[in-house]
Amino acid sequence: MMSAFDDLMAGYRRFRKAGWAGQRSRWAELSQGQAPRVMVIACSDSRVDPAQIFDVSPGEIFVVRNVANLVPPFEPDTARHGVSAALEFAVTQLEVAEIVVMGHGACGGVAAALTRRFEGAAPGAGGFIAHWIDLLDDARDRVIAAHGTGPEAVRALELEAVRVSLANLRTFPPIAAREAAGKLTLRGAYFAIADGMLHVLGADGQFVAG
Repeated sequence: MMSAFDDLMAGYRRFRKAGWAGQRSRWAELSQGQAPRVMVIACSDSRVDPAQIFDVSPGEIFVVRNVANLVPPFEPDTARHGVSAALEFAVTQLEVAEIVVMGHGACGGVAAALTRRFEGAAPGAGGFIAHWIDLLDDARDRVIAAHGTGPEAVRALELEAVRVSLANLRTFPPIAAREAAGKLTLRGAYFAIADGMLHVLGADGQFVAG
């Protein structure tokens, strides 16, 4: 029986024969450096691959994925900040023109934030997850007050997660400065897995199917 890694290697061999060979000149160009114009912040969920959803070629988007597509606020301390480091690199080094925060339906991280499933767990047994998704605590309280805790609340909090991340992005001085100068645009999106529809956050704060 083939292992999961065997399946990956089979996929790699298909890629070498078709994907890489078919874009050899593109890969040669990319070996000299990258210049993506867009950064996408998405969930680690295996069902929501930004490259697949946006149908982009290698080198077009700079991607960061984590549980519930969250961005923490700017925290200038000595802790290790993976998302913040990626943002800093994308904005100050690659100078991307746009940042897209993409949430999605059936998000386990958001569901856990709503139910506080991992509250009180030790690190390694859910504690890391709990401390990460508590970024949504304030939004959770608003959602529960308006929608209760059913399916409607889950979707509402999935949308709120995008808004929370966008607000936190603006706490980073380089991002705020570039947005104010018209050099950087922040966008929100939401991919509904069940129907394959992408919803885009408009200027009015509402999500509309793209």
